[in-house]
Amino acid sequence: MSSSYSLSKRLLYVPIFTIQLLLVRSVSSLSLTNNYLNHKCVVSEGNYKPGGKYEENLNFLTKSVSTYKFPDGFIGISRGDAPDSVTIILQCRGDSYESYCRSCVATALTGLRRKCQRHKGGIIWYDQCLLIITSISDENSRKIDYKNTFSMHNPKNVNEDPESFNKKTISFLNELVLKAIKPDGVNLVFYASGEKNLGTKKLYAMVQCAKDTLQCRKCLEWILRELPKCCNGKQGARFLSASCNVRYELYPFLRTLKTL
Repeated sequence: MSSSYSLSKRLLYVPIFTIQLLLVRSVSSLSLTNNYLNHKCVVSEGNYKPGGKYEENLNFLTKSVSTYKFPDGFIGISRGDAPDSVTIILQCRGDSYESYCRSCVATALTGLRRKCQRHKGGIIWYDQCLLIITSISDENSRKIDYKNTFSMHNPKNVNEDPESFNKKTISFLNELVLKAIKPDGVNLVFYASGEKNLGTKKLYAMVQCAKDTLQCRKCLEWILRELPKCCNGKQGARFLSASCNVRYELYPFLRTLKTL
């Protein structure tokens, strides 16, 4: 049985956007996807000229990223001086490290350069990774991006009382937020996933921040306040930004899942 996801028009910022159809998989037949979700060309950063220094720096970093092993699913690298400096930030989903991450990164690099030709800045989201290319270098961790966001949801509503379902879902997501910001040894993982029984149903969910994002908890809690505005009572939903994202479903969608 399949169903489509819809993009929240309230948060749509790409002038022409083709909504991707995402198949809802059953628990017994999990089929992981790496669908294109959305992108934004950052027009305010301007364009670069073919054969110029910016393109040289971009090509150098792209080649470097393509050989990276992604042991923790993240990389942030920069090269060059303004106005030709280039920064690439890549964050893979918490279950998509190493070879899985490299596969998504290759797709994202090709996709963004095709969709945002000659733009110095751009963002692209896929199921399993986020890619940001920018000419704005920042030696410090990035602040929360409240502007570049969008949401998607299953068009089907839950059969039970929506208010009760929403309350339980947000409560579970808040549990995951606390888990995501808890240090794992000396490192902050900024990712958590889990499953929880809701009566006859089972809820699967994840929360994640890009590892260079300041105030991960603040970012995720902000998203949880936004989520009901688009997705109340929906069987599945996600809210994504360039800093953090959350997702819940009534079917498993991750490679590995730790139960709370």
